[in-house]
Amino acid sequence: MPPFQTTHEHRRFAEFADAVRTHRYIGLCWGPPGVGKTLSARHYSGVDDWEQWESLFTDTLGPVPERVLEARTAFFTPTVMATPKQIDQGLPRACQRISFAVDFAEHGIVDPYVHTESRSSGRTELLIIDEADRLKATGFEQVRDYFDHHHMGVILIGMPGIEKRLARYPQLYSRIGFAHEYRQLTADELTAVLARRLPAEGDAADGGVAHATAIATIVRITAGNFRLVDRLLTQIERVQTVNDLNELTPEVVEAARQALLIGH
Repeated sequence: MPPFQTTHEHRRFAEFADAVRTHRYIGLCWGPPGVGKTLSARHYSGVDDWEQWESLFTDTLGPVPERVLEARTAFFTPTVMATPKQIDQGLPRACQRISFAVDFAEHGIVDPYVHTESRSSGRTELLIIDEADRLKATGFEQVRDYFDHHHMGVILIGMPGIEKRLARYPQLYSRIGFAHEYRQLTADELTAVLARRLPAEGDAADGGVAHATAIATIVRITAGNFRLVDRLLTQIERVQTVNDLNELTPEVVEAARQALLIGH
């Protein structure tokens, strides 16, 4: 995967998550699909580092990833047809794993009878629930109950309109202390992100005009949607490989656009 690009929207999300984590409230984050909500949440909580560390099948796991220890954040995604039992088991399991990892980093071994805070998820400071739109009324009530019984912040991430839907659940809605709308990237910031990911060649015959025009074309087509940017760049790489091209030109971008359903 390409390296994570820190954007203004991600910094806003990180500030929002820090506030929820510090004050132990429920936070609500929403935004249109493809703008980077899940990427920001996974990066904030160190999910990629955690999954690599947890998948090691060795006697010595090595040090717990630094990002995991800094964030102390559990990440949970309910399934499309999540049952009450799956949620009841999934929430504490996700939080206990982070608490155990913190104790493992400090003590090298975790005894649930000695380190009782881990057993009750006491070392976890924030729980992020992605795809919260999948939760039904019972699921939201389970989240509220889990929040009431644990001293941690909770962030619900969903699509636009989830804030209106939660207004129908006054007991949960009254506990929401922070709200954050995740917006699409502006044209200027997306241009800067693409310039870092697709650097221009210094010895271009036209002085980089074609490359700059191609970047502007990508910005126009994608309109700040991260997911569409990634799909388009994948197609651009394919077009360049098939045609044995190194330069990024508007013609290459247009050829890649033709292969996408979105953008026509």
